[in-house]
Amino acid sequence: MKVVVENLTGTLFYVQVGNKATVADLKREIESPTEAPLRPHLIKDDVDGVLLVDYGVQDGSHVYMFVNPLDDGSTDHPFELNWFDSVLG
Repeated sequence: MKVVVENLTGTLFYVQVGNKATVADLKREIESPTEAPLRPHLIKDDVDGVLLVDYGVQDGSHVYMFVNPLDDGSTDHPFELNWFDSVLG
């Protein structure tokens, strides 16, 4: 399935993942186009094994990618993924 990913600057890019892709699969695919490494210790990994379809993500879903700055002055920033269109239906 093809998923639309939008970052905070409004830049859109498309990610191709399998129909049985997990959250972790989506993270790996996002890492390449954004050239921003997704550091596993900064991302909630308790949902990595969850299938995207279990969150209602389907072909053409629009996923929003947020960066949450850390308060420690670090340049490492965790990514947060939200898929409002599919969850809120």
